[in-house]
Amino acid sequence: MATALISLEKKIEYSFKEKDFLKEALTHRSYLNENPDWKLPDNERLEFLGDAVLELATTEELFKRFPDRKEGALTSYRAALVNYIMMARVALEIGLDKFVLLSKGEAKDAGKAREVILANAMEALIGAIYLDSGYEAVKKFVVNFVISHLDEVLKSGSYKDPKSSLQEKAQEKMKITPGYQVMSETGPDHDKVFVVGVYFGEKLIAKGSGHSKQEAEAEAAREALSIL
Repeated sequence: MATALISLEKKIEYSFKEKDFLKEALTHRSYLNENPDWKLPDNERLEFLGDAVLELATTEELFKRFPDRKEGALTSYRAALVNYIMMARVALEIGLDKFVLLSKGEAKDAGKAREVILANAMEALIGAIYLDSGYEAVKKFVVNFVISHLDEVLKSGSYKDPKSSLQEKAQEKMKITPGYQVMSETGPDHDKVFVVGVYFGEKLIAKGSGHSKQEAEAEAAREALSIL
């Protein structure tokens, strides 16, 4: 594994002083179920830390780059840069998917489940860099691999609220207002998953899932926009 980690470090342009931070960042909880002798914990604590550090570093950079933009615009830009879709994409760009330690079952997952695992691993990696070398090192990483997508985000308009964007497009192209309907609710009250469909009239256009109706609606709108 040591040789593999060196290739990952070259890709992310950062060499860990404490290699266990990197190994922990790559350890999904499912891996521990099949490898009880693995000496490191899963990456969820590092993910928790990395999420906060990522948001701070992104916020600071946007604050500096756009001195005349209002809070609402900066918040939208940040959301487009740090959401799980972008994090999963960056993870693929740096080849992180080849290094995350998963159970055999989880390794077969695709679609959103796979994206969420990769996004979480990205946040854990950011947390690991922060613990290993501090804020300046992690800020450099965030600028190089996350903020580098800013121009694209601004050009594509992906920072806009997906429901508003879909409504604009649907009214412009078809003179119709999208409707949303909850298709299913699963899981316990504290961890429900909603599946919502977005409709043009009676026609189902796309589905989205999330831990709230709002999150599922936004995901459905995002899927519909990609189809349109």
